[in-house]
Amino acid sequence: MKLSVVIPVYNERATIGEIVSRVCALPLDLEIIIVDDASTDGTQDILRSEIGPRVTKVVYQEHNRGKGAAIRTGIAYATGEATVIQDADLEYDPRDLLELLKPIEENRADVVYGSRFASGKERRVLFFWHSLGNRFLTLLSNCFTNLNLTDMETCYKMFRTDLLRRVRLEQDRFGFEPEITAKIARLRCRIYEVGIRYSGREYAEGKKIGWKDGFAAMWCILKYGIWEK
Repeated sequence: MKLSVVIPVYNERATIGEIVSRVCALPLDLEIIIVDDASTDGTQDILRSEIGPRVTKVVYQEHNRGKGAAIRTGIAYATGEATVIQDADLEYDPRDLLELLKPIEENRADVVYGSRFASGKERRVLFFWHSLGNRFLTLLSNCFTNLNLTDMETCYKMFRTDLLRRVRLEQDRFGFEPEITAKIARLRCRIYEVGIRYSGREYAEGKKIGWKDGFAAMWCILKYGIWEK
């Protein structure tokens, strides 16, 4: 089964080369689609000079539009039977994609989430309040979707591509996570979770999501859970 790996990128000069190397090392039939969201730190220079020949497609957004917008752009180019989102930092380990793909390959699942909280694998110990916020957003999302996910905010979301193309996405920033979760829940598809490794970054190391994004996620949970069916 061919897997399309969509990598949204914004100012990841220090990590983009390593994450592409790790994805390329997977023993899978892959296509790698990188969407640069108007980086300003030299990431684009690396993509053009070092990374481009190693991947299937590199798309450069003219303006910074947000992670959700970059993901939508990448999905439009996906041709694999399955599509997954891979952050450009090193928080998520691409080796876990092998486990995420199994339920789809075996025709047991249509969507697979990689959970940082339902896992016996190693994870870096960092912020209590950040972890609590993630769990709260997952609980709130579950209340409206009637799912029992443990990690709605995870980056690792893998979909059958034909299913993904049935979902009309509109959120440009981190609201992508609750939006896609609400919309696939309404499709009544088969959703699985797989435990994954996690090596979270501190803000000094380039972590971008903050408390404002948490409130925006709450708004999106209510928006797609109550007002938009």
